[in-house]
Amino acid sequence: MSPGVDLLASYWTISAGLPHTDREYSPFDFKDRVKSASRAGFKGFGLWHDDLEHVLEKYCLKEMKQILDDNGIQHVELEFLTDWFLEGERKKSSDIRKRKLFEAAEVLDARHIKIGDFFQERCSLPCLIDAFAILCGEAAQHGTRIGFELMPFAMIRTLEESVAMVKGAAAPNGGIVFDLWHVVKLGIPYADVCRVPMEYVVGVELNDGTVHAPWSLHEDTINHRRLCGEGEFDVRGFVQDMQRAGYTGPWGIEVLSAELRTLPLEELTTRAFRTTRAQFQ
Repeated sequence: MSPGVDLLASYWTISAGLPHTDREYSPFDFKDRVKSASRAGFKGFGLWHDDLEHVLEKYCLKEMKQILDDNGIQHVELEFLTDWFLEGERKKSSDIRKRKLFEAAEVLDARHIKIGDFFQERCSLPCLIDAFAILCGEAAQHGTRIGFELMPFAMIRTLEESVAMVKGAAAPNGGIVFDLWHVVKLGIPYADVCRVPMEYVVGVELNDGTVHAPWSLHEDTINHRRLCGEGEFDVRGFVQDMQRAGYTGPWGIEVLSAELRTLPLEELTTRAFRTTRAQFQ
């Protein structure tokens, strides 16, 4: 693998949690997951908000930080904040989650917090710019970044609008998270992604899958992603393009797969690391 390349075990890949259910938390113990990810070779580790609350029933944040440090985890990713740009009761609920994520980010020294939208909510770009700027300002007080994940389900679904939001907010700790899955499904050419200034890129996530699936996009997204090199995406090409563009941060591996959720933890971590690492050779 290329020197200086760190891989991050994104939450859904190794958690066996069930997305969009009341059991999004992992059935695997936090310490076991961290140790297994570290043994496989990962330098980064991801946590989902529901899983974070579940883990905190057993470990406090300081204990979690010690476990991460003891296993050489250098990059911590927290997710996921929605409704941050709305008003009313949903915004109040979002603010509660935001405070919990910020508290965790400060103690765990999280590299970034992922945010976005799953419901294609309507919101004007000027309002989004203001909301994003405010959120980034708050995150800076806790020593972390904010990464907006561009996806087909969000309130903005184009590269141009995403860049405009980040550029307009002018927050040094705010940017975009490019998940290869969503890049492919949105039909965004790799060259267009690579033209985004690197100061606007908070993170990059890799995965593989079927370009044109027979099932719904939602079903495709949460159950049929594949490990790198096991599908139809040009993963290596995307990696090479992003490296040439100047991306030097950790590379997440995010695979939501019904098949992978049936595997033992050690197999999940080792296969995820091995198949992703191969894309850099």
